[in-house]
Amino acid sequence: MISGNIITDFSLLILFLPLVAFIINIIFGKRLPRQGDWVSVGAILITLILSLSLLMNMLMNWDSDFSHEAVIPWIDLGAFKISLGFWVDNITVVMLVVVSLISSMTHIFSLEYMKGDIRYNRYYAYLGLFTFSMNGIVLANNVMSLYIFWELVGVSSYLLIGHWFEKHSAADASKKAFLTNRVGDIGFFIGIMIMFTAIGSFNYQDLFKGVSEGLVTGSLLTFAGLGLFMGAVGKSSQFPLHIWLPDAMEGPTPVSALMHA
Repeated sequence: MISGNIITDFSLLILFLPLVAFIINIIFGKRLPRQGDWVSVGAILITLILSLSLLMNMLMNWDSDFSHEAVIPWIDLGAFKISLGFWVDNITVVMLVVVSLISSMTHIFSLEYMKGDIRYNRYYAYLGLFTFSMNGIVLANNVMSLYIFWELVGVSSYLLIGHWFEKHSAADASKKAFLTNRVGDIGFFIGIMIMFTAIGSFNYQDLFKGVSEGLVTGSLLTFAGLGLFMGAVGKSSQFPLHIWLPDAMEGPTPVSALMHA
């Protein structure tokens, strides 16, 4: 079994490499060879290799109770505390592979599909931002960090769907996706704050423990659950917040494949 420090290092690289690619392509993409597509493709392939390394280690040293957490204090206002950190367990490792594999295929396919596009470097930059946001959701160890990355997925989806914003249909589709998802996200945020008010923590493990100990019961638990469910309904384009997904096809086809996946 690899050490906790290596798991921490791998997780940080998996999370931040796509973000680094995003920053490089946004700032320097136009001046780089091939407009920096190799930066984004290289970064996502490295994240895929690291994710597969974690998966192989998990399978070769199977432990159903495996978990690793790293926490960094961020905001401390007495009773209101928010920490940044990540949680790695068996499900996390599997989902990191899923995200990095699908994103890698999208990056590679786009090399030819988007060739010659007027905003080629920005397209790859936004793919990096989307991948960073998805990995952040997978790695988050508390619901506030999850919510931040959740919103970043919404922003990057808006940017990718509206990539060809000179087309009115694409611009309208991106706005529709963004606003529809905000409806679900409002419910998601309300659910998070109900749980925090009752339990006093954003951390997953504290929330699970609080619910099992009966700190949230009855209608309060129902409303919290419905709020969290609303967020999932919006992001996964389920009825009645499904109306944005067909219009998302106005974006580049690889983007539609990435979002549907």
